[in-house]
Amino acid sequence: MDNTFLTNLRTAYDQQVAEREGKAFPAWKAAERARFLAMLQAEKKQTLLEIGVGTGRDSLFFQQQGLQVICVDLSPAMVHHCRAKGINAQVVGFAELAAHFAPAAFDAIYAINCLLHVPRQDLPGILTQIRTILRPDGLFYWGQYGGVDEEGIHAGDHYVPKRFFSRYTDAQFQAIATTYFTLEAFSVVPQGGGGDYFHAATLRKTGVG
Repeated sequence: MDNTFLTNLRTAYDQQVAEREGKAFPAWKAAERARFLAMLQAEKKQTLLEIGVGTGRDSLFFQQQGLQVICVDLSPAMVHHCRAKGINAQVVGFAELAAHFAPAAFDAIYAINCLLHVPRQDLPGILTQIRTILRPDGLFYWGQYGGVDEEGIHAGDHYVPKRFFSRYTDAQFQAIATTYFTLEAFSVVPQGGGGDYFHAATLRKTGVG
């Protein structure tokens, strides 16, 4: 991944800890999280990695439900905030996952609205790393805003620097996901007008490797 791209993304999120911590938690996000937890509990999964943890709300929830949680984020400020909550948080970028964690290290991986910052040309490599560190039969929750085919800096973004987003149609999102994982469940959550919505995929690592 381009160093300038990563530096800009890190800087943008380093400045937004307080704002993001103060945001209300939508009921639909709580429902998605609870659904994934129920699946983890039913299959007796124990270890979970959250990628792009942000302020740590989801990691803290999973930890409080008895899971062994490690979380990572590109932003040192976000990681510092999470550690203050008692979460095992580490500064690790998307492209460093396989170098930082052993193969088959986790029963489950959770990524919500973070991989949408990965350029399309880099996404196959990131998904390969996620697959590598996930145990056989492990579960991967991948959720992000989509519904449109577009990529680039969001002109209306109030973060500084403005953030890069890559979003996909239903067909594109599912095609990418099923290249690396078996699709267990897929749903969309409407996000107002304009055809935008949230893609929610529960995926499983099957096969060898």
